[in-house]
Amino acid sequence: MMKLKFVSVVALFMWILNACSVPKDVVYFQGIDNATAEQIEQMSQTYTAKICTDDMLTITVTAWDPTVVTPFNPPAFSFAQETDQVRIASNTQLQTYLVDTDGNINFPVLGKIHAEGLTKQQLRDLLQEKIRVYVADALVNIQIINYKVTILGEVARPGRLTVPNERLSILDALGSVGDLSINANRKNILVVRENHGKKEFARLDITRPDIFTSPYFYLQQNDLVYVEPNNAKKRNSRYSTAQQYSVTVFSSVLSAISVITTVILAITK
Repeated sequence: MMKLKFVSVVALFMWILNACSVPKDVVYFQGIDNATAEQIEQMSQTYTAKICTDDMLTITVTAWDPTVVTPFNPPAFSFAQETDQVRIASNTQLQTYLVDTDGNINFPVLGKIHAEGLTKQQLRDLLQEKIRVYVADALVNIQIINYKVTILGEVARPGRLTVPNERLSILDALGSVGDLSINANRKNILVVRENHGKKEFARLDITRPDIFTSPYFYLQQNDLVYVEPNNAKKRNSRYSTAQQYSVTVFSSVLSAISVITTVILAITK
């Protein structure tokens, strides 16, 4: 009977230690060292951002003689209300072009241009082709100035990220907000994306190396990333602060009793 009690106490003590250990679920890219050459090849993705509705674009046209492309580079104007007249003044801010709900922009001289679904390079080539009817050596530069991604949930600093280079992976995004917290569910990260007015939902498992092959590995403008809490965090949230304190004290007392009992049994034996 004494031996049975001793074994029970040891088993309980080992269970407590195991419960306090770091779970395997917090390790990223498990098994990546064993990936085959074919699997690694599949992980090598290329990505180029495509223009979406509600994107804000800056488009500048240049040439050897800047005056000949002036019609394609209208200045932005500001309006100031005075007593009996309206004063109009230009400023140095670049003109911006909103991609409307039909995917079009209204460009000077050329009129409506369909931009949605094109990469910047494709839209640049299209505009240059049309502008060179008027200016032979015209060059076009395009930037998306409102490229942003929102990160919520179990991360160090939830919030909105502005992306200057228009290329952002899920790993870059999580790194920019201070990484996942210890309470994050790394196996079920939600990405919400709007595609042609419809919502898309994808789940990413950051503990697996095949995350690199996911079509959602590279985020798009206006994506929402939500990191849900793990099961331990969900269980803890059910208790009040007082209850959590009681559970912590009870666990500590139980651990102390287990250690003392083990020592006494060893001495008496």
